[in-house]
Amino acid sequence: RLGLERADTAEKALTVIVDLLEKYGQGGNCMESHMAFTYHNSFLIADRKEAWVLETSGKYWAAEKVEGGVRNISNQLSITTKIDREHPELREYAKSKGWWDGEKEFDFAATYSYVNTARMTTSRGRYCEGYKLLNKHKGSITSEIMMEILRDKESGINMEGGFMTTGSMVSVLPQQPHLPCIHFFTGTPDPAR
Repeated sequence: RLGLERADTAEKALTVIVDLLEKYGQGGNCMESHMAFTYHNSFLIADRKEAWVLETSGKYWAAEKVEGGVRNISNQLSITTKIDREHPELREYAKSKGWWDGEKEFDFAATYSYVNTARMTTSRGRYCEGYKLLNKHKGSITSEIMMEILRDKESGINMEGGFMTTGSMVSVLPQQPHLPCIHFFTGTPDPAR
C-alpha cells in the first residue's frame, strides 16, 4: 500500500518497499487466530510499462524484472539466477551462513529456502498449478481468464480449509496512457463467489 501511495512507477514502488523492509524488517501474524504463523513476503509490482517480482527473506531481498511471458508467485521463493536488483549484502550474508560457497552461480531461491528450484514448475502445488494455468492461456489472457484462474480451487490457488484465500485482484493496465486502468477486487473472502 505504501508503494502505491509513494511511487508513480513499478520500479519506484519496489524501492519504497525495500527501503521500508531494510529499515523496519517484516513481521506480524498471518492469521487472526492466536496461533503464531509468519512468513516472508513476495510481491508482483506492475505499472503500464514494466513489472517486477520482489521476494524477501527477513531483511534480505531479490527482485526480477519481468521481461515477457507470464510470471506468478505463491508462498515460496521463485527468483533463481535472474536477479536484476538485490539487497547489497544478500550474497555476503549467504556466504557467512554457509548457504553459498561464492563459487557456483548464485540462485536466490535455492540459497534462501529449502525449495528444490528444479522441481518448482513440475511438482504439484500452488506455484506449479498457477504457472501451468497461466501458460495454458499465454498470449491471450483476459481479465475474465485471470478471474477464472484465481477462482480455481482444485489447483489450491483459491484455498479453503485451515487457510482461506482472503481476496483477489485483477488489474488491466493498458500501455496506452489515454486508456484507463481497471481494477477488479473480490468483495468476499472467497474469490469463487
